[in-house]
Amino acid sequence: MSDMALTEGLPDAAQAETLRVVELHRDMVYGIAVTHTSSVDQADDVFQEVFLTYHSKKPVCRDDEHRKAWLINTTLNCAKRVAADSWRSRVVSLTEASVGVMPDSFTFATAQQDAIFRALTAVPVQYRTILFLFYLQDLPIAHIARDLALEPGTVKMRLSRGRHLMRQQLGEWFSE
Repeated sequence: MSDMALTEGLPDAAQAETLRVVELHRDMVYGIAVTHTSSVDQADDVFQEVFLTYHSKKPVCRDDEHRKAWLINTTLNCAKRVAADSWRSRVVSLTEASVGVMPDSFTFATAQQDAIFRALTAVPVQYRTILFLFYLQDLPIAHIARDLALEPGTVKMRLSRGRHLMRQQLGEWFSE
């Protein structure tokens, strides 16, 4: 969905604010969505739902850090809901049935990036979120703790355990 489709029919000020928030946080929201759903189609659905919810609810945010925390938590909740949706688990794509390949599977530019993504999606969700925010969004532990309403020690522990699980998944890449 294009940015303009998200904001069609909005007054100019509301449209500008929505576009600013989408532009500022699109990579983070989409990254969390794709790592938690492991599906491009489902990540697209989560992305759209998060920003439509943001626009319709107009949450009162003290600052951009508070807005970021709201978007992270909304994305996580939406991704959980999408992943648990029993209808999605019973639907078989015609492409999948006829070709035997998931239609929304994708690959990255290198085999190493593919391996890292597969390893990231294989670790439990409580580690996945923290690994994504720490390594791919470059958020410090204190910000992750605040955004996820966790103690900094809990974030450090999950980061350490997540790294260990990633090393197990990526053993061949770490040996090179």
